[in-house]
Amino acid sequence: MVRPAKRLREWQEPAATRPAATILLLRDSAAGIEVLMTRRSMTASFAPGAFVFPGGTVDETDRQTAAALSVPSSQASARHGGQDPELAPFACAAIREAFEELGILLAEGADRSPVGDALRASLDRSHDGRLFEQLAASAAEPSLSAVHAIAHWITDRDLPKRFDTWFFVARMPEGQQAHADGREQFEPVWVSPSDALARHERGDFNIIFPTIRTLRMLRDFRSVAQVIDHCRSRSQVWTSCPRAGLLGDRLERFTEDETAFGELELVAPDGRIAHRLDWQHEHAVPLTRNLQRLTAPNPGRMTGPGTNTYIVGDNESGYLVIDPGPDDFAHISRVRAMVGDALRAIICTHAHQDHSPGAAPLKSLTGATIMGRPTGPYFNPNWAFTPDRTLHDGDRLQVGDTTLRVIHTPGHTEHHICLLMEEDGILISGDHILNGSTTVITPPDGNMRDYLQSLERLRGEDFDLIAPAHGYVLGRARHEIERLIAHRFKRENKVIDALLARPHATVDELVDLAYDDTPRVMHDAAKRSLLAHLLKLREDGRAECDEGSGRWFIRR
Repeated sequence: MVRPAKRLREWQEPAATRPAATILLLRDSAAGIEVLMTRRSMTASFAPGAFVFPGGTVDETDRQTAAALSVPSSQASARHGGQDPELAPFACAAIREAFEELGILLAEGADRSPVGDALRASLDRSHDGRLFEQLAASAAEPSLSAVHAIAHWITDRDLPKRFDTWFFVARMPEGQQAHADGREQFEPVWVSPSDALARHERGDFNIIFPTIRTLRMLRDFRSVAQVIDHCRSRSQVWTSCPRAGLLGDRLERFTEDETAFGELELVAPDGRIAHRLDWQHEHAVPLTRNLQRLTAPNPGRMTGPGTNTYIVGDNESGYLVIDPGPDDFAHISRVRAMVGDALRAIICTHAHQDHSPGAAPLKSLTGATIMGRPTGPYFNPNWAFTPDRTLHDGDRLQVGDTTLRVIHTPGHTEHHICLLMEEDGILISGDHILNGSTTVITPPDGNMRDYLQSLERLRGEDFDLIAPAHGYVLGRARHEIERLIAHRFKRENKVIDALLARPHATVDELVDLAYDDTPRVMHDAAKRSLLAHLLKLREDGRAECDEGSGRWFIRR
């Protein structure tokens, strides 16, 4: 964790959350799934006028009913439909709100059959929490087995009114019709997820962030049964507490799987809206009190928004500059202006042309020592790099109260290093780990086996955040490393499938199959990583290459 003294701002406690539940009532139609939505009152304190799924806060009657249904018995698992009993109060709240707001009743009698129309018509829909009392008087109870958790949303930390909300799905009971209560909800409407999203884009269907993301999730399913099967078979429910940042003149929100989330988590952990996400090259972006990022003006397919130059330290302790970038006069001049006469050293994670050429002109302006690892015999000789001081695995560089430990991470290149800010748990990863793309492995200097082993080693290190050479800061570091390892092995399996489908094929012939999910404009770069996968498979004894023709085939 970043030391509190190094955070950009003092912590402000977000508003407390209230437990809540929402239910997505679904039905099949000729065009696919439809979901029941309703418009909130224009005077509502939360999301006024927005189209939502019925729901509300968990109250004491929900907890009491859930507790009564959770008494251990031979029927307990049947009552919960295999759900986690801890979700029972939320499921009860979802069922109650569906009835109070829209008149839809998910309940069953003692024989587990749905309640009849006569009983449903006799129940009072008042918002007083008496639904379960009325059901019990008629020997009925909420049908927990009919509802299934699909998502878990926690309201963004910057908002003054926050909820901890479980989203459930249920099939719309046959023969029932929605009738809004006319107090909290109005205008119930059946809509397909795609149509709801399209109408929102046109500006005639107001929906809020969690609703948008949940509709996008539903859009991938073709039937209600498919949705329910997904919920029943899931090992983990999608959970998110979004974060907000400024992009242009708009406030944008991001979930944990999106590229900007980790950076927002770093600069504003309490959720306040204080960080601009626009890429620009004129000014450094403070990330902590001892880490800034200045992005070089070299955007492109391989560099994304540009190469990130990181400046570690402060005026009092001095600075270390990591990856000065290309030999761009304007960029080097900006770096020089930031560090003044306090530059202690220039460090290059590796010698690719978007990372190291700026080292020499920066040295000429400051006299600072260039550090890194020299390039080897298989690296492009036109880009040969010999630092003033060679860094070895485990070396530590000190600037003030910040320690950077060198970690040799061969793979992208043989001489590649990462730098771990030990006291703050931030890995400056160079090109070993990127945000929004995967690094290219170019044999013979680059090596897929080395790359995977380097990832495995990093998985055992202690850090929470990753500052990549291209893109925003990444959070959930261990998750990201595990995702990358899984991605590479998934790609390896696609390479094997390509070899099986097209035996005795060249790299040029295999790339369309092995990288069919990659834009063709990137296939020249993909061929290099494809070759790296093939060479690893040969080392594993699983593939062979006819050296004369350059054709690859599965080894039998």
